[in-house]
Amino acid sequence: MSPATPAPETGGAALELLVHGVGGATPQDMLDDPRTVRVTGDRTAAVHRRAEDLDAEDHPERYAARPVPEAYCWSNLTSGDGARALWLLLLPFMVANLAHWMRPPAVGRPGLVRLYGVLVRLVALTLTVLLTAAACEVALDLTAWQCAGTAACADAYSWLGFLAADSGGWWSVPGRRLALAALVPTALVGLLWYLSNRTWSAYEAQRPPVGYDAPAPEPRADTRAATEVDTPTEVQEEAQTGTQAPAEAEAQAAPEAAAHEEDRPVGPAPAELRPALGRPGFWYGRRLVARLRAAHTAAGFLTVAAALATATARHDTGTRAALGLALRAALVVLCAVVLWVVCRRGRSERRLDLRLERALVSWLPAASLLLLALTALHSGWSRPGWVSTGTLPGDAVFGALTLVQGGLVVALGVVALLLQRPRRDPRTALRGLGGPAVAMLACALAGVMSGGVAQRVADWLDGPATPGMGHGPRIGPPVLLSWQASVIPVLLLLLLAPAALLAVRTVFAARRLRPAVEADYGAHAEPDPVRTGQIAAGRARAALTDSAPVLVGVVAGATLLLGAASVVGAWASGNVPGRAFDGAHPAIASLATAAQALGSWMIGFGFLLFVTWGRRAYKDASARRTIGILWDVGTFWPRAAHPFAPPCYAERAVPDLTWRMSSWTRGTGGRLVISGHSQGSVLAAAAVWQLTPATRGRVALLTYGSPLERLYGRWFPAYFGPEALRALNRTVHCWTNLHRATDPIGGPVHVPAEDGRPAVDAEVLRDPVAYGRTREHPLPEPILGHSDYQADPAFADRRTALLDRLPPALPHQRREPDERHRQGSSGRSSG
Repeated sequence: MSPATPAPETGGAALELLVHGVGGATPQDMLDDPRTVRVTGDRTAAVHRRAEDLDAEDHPERYAARPVPEAYCWSNLTSGDGARALWLLLLPFMVANLAHWMRPPAVGRPGLVRLYGVLVRLVALTLTVLLTAAACEVALDLTAWQCAGTAACADAYSWLGFLAADSGGWWSVPGRRLALAALVPTALVGLLWYLSNRTWSAYEAQRPPVGYDAPAPEPRADTRAATEVDTPTEVQEEAQTGTQAPAEAEAQAAPEAAAHEEDRPVGPAPAELRPALGRPGFWYGRRLVARLRAAHTAAGFLTVAAALATATARHDTGTRAALGLALRAALVVLCAVVLWVVCRRGRSERRLDLRLERALVSWLPAASLLLLALTALHSGWSRPGWVSTGTLPGDAVFGALTLVQGGLVVALGVVALLLQRPRRDPRTALRGLGGPAVAMLACALAGVMSGGVAQRVADWLDGPATPGMGHGPRIGPPVLLSWQASVIPVLLLLLLAPAALLAVRTVFAARRLRPAVEADYGAHAEPDPVRTGQIAAGRARAALTDSAPVLVGVVAGATLLLGAASVVGAWASGNVPGRAFDGAHPAIASLATAAQALGSWMIGFGFLLFVTWGRRAYKDASARRTIGILWDVGTFWPRAAHPFAPPCYAERAVPDLTWRMSSWTRGTGGRLVISGHSQGSVLAAAAVWQLTPATRGRVALLTYGSPLERLYGRWFPAYFGPEALRALNRTVHCWTNLHRATDPIGGPVHVPAEDGRPAVDAEVLRDPVAYGRTREHPLPEPILGHSDYQADPAFADRRTALLDRLPPALPHQRREPDERHRQGSSGRSSG
C-alpha cells in the first residue's frame, strides 16, 4: 500500500483513514512503513500512524502536499485470543442472527415488520432448545439411562461402574443417575451464558458518540416504516426514569410510535434524515442482548428440567406425584415467561437505550436454575420398581422441534413475501426470501451438530454397529436423528445438479469472455491464447458469487422438504431407516441401509471436523485468523435474534471510526478521505452514516473491492438496498468506488449520476494491469482479483480527485493546554 502518494497542493490539511478488509492487516503493511505508532485505541482495535507523522496536527504546514495517513486495525475483534476458536460451535446461532437483518424493505407495515422479527427470534430460541436437548440426549439418555442401565455397556466402560444399575450403589437408582448426568447440559448452558456475558460487556457496552448532532426530524406518518421495538409506553417510561443524557432525551422527545426510518422514500434533500444505520442506537444493542440472554439461558435450564420431569412423571405416586405436578406447572409458567420476553420487544435504534432491566436479567435465569435444582432433587427420590429400559422420550422432543422450526420458517417466508410485494427489486437475493432461507440453513446446521454428537456417542457406546442397527439391548439415539442423518447423502446428491450446471456455465462463460479480454488489451499487446484464457477464466469464476442465491435457495428448499420427510418416516415406521424397510424389495432395503450408514458416518464426521478445526484454531494463530475471516463477514450485524451468537465487532469498530473522523474534522478543520477495502468499506459506510451533516460535508468516501451492493445490497436490502446507497451518496460530500471484473467479492454499487453528482462507480479496473511483458512491466503481472487495489495507478488518481473535490480546510484550531493534556500532541482521543 502506498498512502503517501502526493495529494493536491491546495486545500489544506487532509487525513486519509485506511480501513482494512477481511483477514486483517498489520499497521506496517497498511502504512508501508516498519515504524508505526499506536496513537489511540488498545490492543484489540486501534489507529496507527507512521512515527514521522505523530505530530501532524501541530505542524499542518508539513502536509500541504500530501494527506496524513492513518490505519485503523480491527482484526483482533474477530481473530484474537485462542478462546475465539469456541465460536465455531456458535455457527448456527450466527446464521440465525443474519436472518433477522435480511428482511425486505417495508414502508407503512408495522405489524409485518414486527412479526418478522418475532418469528426470527422464535427460530433462534428453538436453536438453543435443540442444542440443550442434544446435550440431554447424550448425557441423560445414551449414557446415564441406556448404557448405565445395561450390564454389558456398564462393564465395558469402567468409569460408569458406580452408575451401573446392577451395582446396587446409591447412584444406581435411575433418577439419581439422570440428576447427576444433568450437570453436563447445565454446564453447557452456563458456558453459553458466560461467553455471551463476557462479550456483551466488551462489545455491546461500547457506547457510540452522543450529543454531537441535532435530533433528526420525525418522518411523516404516511412514510414511516414499522419497527418491532419502541412502543410509546416504553418511551414514556424511559423519559420518566431520567437515565438518559440531555442530548439523548431531547433526541427522543417526539412520539416514538415504533418506527424505523430506513425505508423512507428518498427526497430531494435527505441529508437531515437519518437512515437505518445512522440511528443513534443502531450500534448499541445492550438492552436487547441482555434480555435475550436471560431468556435463552432460562430456556436452556428449563429444557434440562423438562427432560428430568418427563422421565419421572410416569413413576410418581402419592406425594411425589403432587410435587411433580407442581414442578411441571412451574415449568410451564416459566416457559410462558420466556416466550413473552422473547416476543415482547425487539431492538431500540432511534435512541440510545440506556436502561437495563436488571431484575428480569437476574431473576429469570436464577428462577429457572432453582427450578432445575428442585426437579433434580425430586428425580433423585427412590421409586420402587423403577428400572431404565428402552429410551427416554427423545423422539417426541426432536420431532416437535423439527416441526416447530419448519412451521416458523414457512411463516417467515410468507411474511417476507408480503413485505416485498409492493416494491420488488430484481437484484434482491431470492426475491426477498433470503431471510427464511438462511433461517432454514441455521436449523439445518444445528441439526447436523446436535445429531452428529448423538450419533457419534451412540456409535462409540454401541460398538461397531450403526446406531439403531445392532442386535444388543441398547437402542441408540432417537429414531428421528437416524432419519435426519440418512437424508444427508440425498441432499448432497441433489446439490450435484446445480453445482455441475454452474461449472459448465462457468466454462462457457470463460469462452465467451475471451473476445472481450482481447479487446480490452488488444491495442497494447499481441494476443496470447493462454494469457487470454487465464484472464477470462478469472472473470468467469468471479461471477460465480452472483449465483450464490441459487445454491442457498436449493439447499434451504431441499432441507425443508427432506426434514419433513424425516419426521413422517420416523413417526410412521417407529424405526430407523435400515429397519423400516425390512421386507421391502432388496434394492430398496439396501439403499435405506446404505443411506443410514453413510449418513451416520457423515454427520459424525462433520461434528468431529468442527471440533478438530476449533482445537487447531485454539493452538494455531494462522488457523485462528482463517476462522476470523468467517466472523468478519458473519458478525458485522448486531445480535438482534440470538444472544449466544458471536458478538458484533461493528458495535466497537463503527463508533471508533465515527469518533476518529469527528475528532479530526472538529479539531483541525481539515478534509478527510476514509478509504475502505472489502469489509472495511462496509464499516466505512456505516461510520459515515453516523456522522453529523456538517462532518459529512468534509468527508470523502473511497471504497474498493467493496461488497456493499453485491453482497450486502442483495442480501440485506432494507439496509443496503438501492435507495439506501443512493441516499448515502447524497449525504456524503463525494464517493468513488473501484472494482475489478476478476474480483469475486467486490463489485459496482450501481449508484448513478444524479443531482449534479457523478456516478459513484469508476471505470472497471484492468486486472492484470498489463496483458504481457512491457518496458514498464518486464515480468508477468498477476491477476490480483480481490487484493492489492492500491497497486493500481488509478487508486492514487481517484484519491487525489476526491481530495480536490472536498472544500478547503478551515482555519486551524490550536488546542488549549488542557486539551493537549487530555489528548496528547499526537492526536490521541480520550475515548
